[in-house]
Amino acid sequence: MSSFLDSALKGIKKHPEIFSALEEFERTKKIPKFSYRKRLDVTINDNILREFKEHCSKNGLNMSRIVEKFMIEELRKKY
Repeated sequence: MSSFLDSALKGIKKHPEIFSALEEFERTKKIPKFSYRKRLDVTINDNILREFKEHCSKNGLNMSRIVEKFMIEELRKKY
């Protein structure tokens, strides 16, 4: 059975941003954001965009999350 210290060290290795956030909280007494989002300007075929917007609207989907998912999948591909 692992000790609390072992579990804490594993957690810090796996998610260092959480430890940094706790340090920041100790310093400022404010919790920083974990996930920062950026706006993206792209050029997309008007017909495809319109159809995609309709699809997302009908199915209650978030367009940004879907695009982000495809970007992650593309980055993980092995060529």
